[in-house]
Amino acid sequence: MKSLTIKGSKRESVGKKATKALRNAGRVPCVLYGGDEPMHFSADERAFKNLVYTPETHTVVIELEDGSQHNAIMQDIQFHPVTDKILHVDFYRLFPDKEVTVTVPVKTEGVAPGIIKGGSLSLTMKKLKVKAIPENLPDAVVVDISKLDIGDKVYVSELRNDKYKLMHPDNVVVVQVKMSRAAMKAAQEAKAAAKK
Repeated sequence: MKSLTIKGSKRESVGKKATKALRNAGRVPCVLYGGDEPMHFSADERAFKNLVYTPETHTVVIELEDGSQHNAIMQDIQFHPVTDKILHVDFYRLFPDKEVTVTVPVKTEGVAPGIIKGGSLSLTMKKLKVKAIPENLPDAVVVDISKLDIGDKVYVSELRNDKYKLMHPDNVVVVQVKMSRAAMKAAQEAKAAAKK
């Protein structure tokens, strides 16, 4: 999984006044959970651009001014209801031997024969929850659609592998090729013409 670096500085005071002053200075208050005790720090608002405004999932290296580095994953983010500015970010510390659950995008590869015949590809699950140790976390779950005909589906059970666990029931449909309205109409017209 791709990693981003966010440079931050530890926060001494975590009250409302201090938090407001941080936000006014263009910084985002953050908390890193998962250690002995939560660690409060702040980072420049611009540092979150590639982490938040992207369909991809990343791990994060939090680099503090004292030189310490912490591997983490973003767990929660709060936005201002009106301005959409980032108000607060929660991170969870990653440990090399401890499994974590993250949501990753679903990507398709190949061309489905059903689409060439006039069907339409429906990505029912745009994201999937996966659980793995940090080094086995995928950037995306890739689905090969090159064998899908009209009416065919790919289920979660077909995407299982040894590196990570998919946190969804086996019978969940991830991708399917549906008959498009145009193809349905053409099929009905062909049937009607055959009856004459």
